[in-house]
Amino acid sequence: MSFLTILMIATGLSMDSLSVSVASGIFMKNFDFKESFKVALILSVFQAGMTAIGWALGINFANYIESVDHWIAFVLLGYLGGKMIYESMKEGDSCISSLSLKTIMTLGLATSIDALAVGVGFAFLNTVILYPVLIIFLTTFLFSFCGLYFGTRFGNIKWINIEFVGGLILIGIGVKILIEHLWI
Repeated sequence: MSFLTILMIATGLSMDSLSVSVASGIFMKNFDFKESFKVALILSVFQAGMTAIGWALGINFANYIESVDHWIAFVLLGYLGGKMIYESMKEGDSCISSLSLKTIMTLGLATSIDALAVGVGFAFLNTVILYPVLIIFLTTFLFSFCGLYFGTRFGNIKWINIEFVGGLILIGIGVKILIEHLWI
């Protein structure tokens, strides 16, 4: 498999992580390199790790996960987005300066479920998995880190209810994933 093909797959897988990173960056009052590095690293590990797990499990598991992956992502992202919208309606400053590890891990799982199926696809093609996993990791890290940076810039706009917008973004990602799997 060519580098360009793997890079295109990695870019496609990274788009959900990019969107989640922008939404997560909205919550940071100021760009925090260490926090952004941590979030981007976790999202990247999930994307690359789920690809490797899918490859290892091979074809037998593909039919099972393909039937529910979109529902899992939809529920997780819908829950987190709904919670963010609910928090945005509360009185006072509810903007958080860092994301909890539990939240980041949940976002990582929700955005990487499709990578499991991609890994199974690599198994079908008898692809040596280390190279694609490395490209997926690096691409997701780059997109996620940049998304966090731009999210913090967007989050500093004072007249926007940032948590509400972030919640809508997460719910939108979940709906997009569900529609893609059910009707496309």
